Amino acid sequence: MSKIKTTSTNFANKQALADECSEVYAANIIGGQWALAICSWLVNGKLRFGELRKRLPNITERMLTLQLQKLEENKIVKRTVYAEVPPRVEYELTPIGYELKPVIEQLENWGKKHKELNKGNNTLRFFDPSGHIKH
Repeated sequence: MSKIKTTSTNFANKQALADECSEVYAANIIGGQWALAICSWLVNGKLRFGELRKRLPNITERMLTLQLQKLEENKIVKRTVYAEVPPRVEYELTPIGYELKPVIEQLENWGKKHKELNKGNNTLRFFDPSGHIKH
């Protein structure tokens, strides 16, 4: 996960848009496939790192760690370390994180409807991280 240089025009544009538009600000925090997927699992309660890893089989340990750190920095996720041997760490949504529950449910419903709308349609396009269209 690379960071955008704070001196770049891209960063300045993203910042200006996020400052003006609360929806864009929110999307910057929970946007991307992993952050939203992590929150959708944590909305049901606390999970340990390994449990999250099992529920998200295609995520690497490094990406899961980075995403959890980002969500923790943004006060969406709370990390609790227990002084045990072996150490036990649990992740849970913060109160503001739990406020995402109806948003996540609405996105899930919308996603199901949109999948049905595009069933059999091979022209649905996604962008890879470099901005290239993937079919």
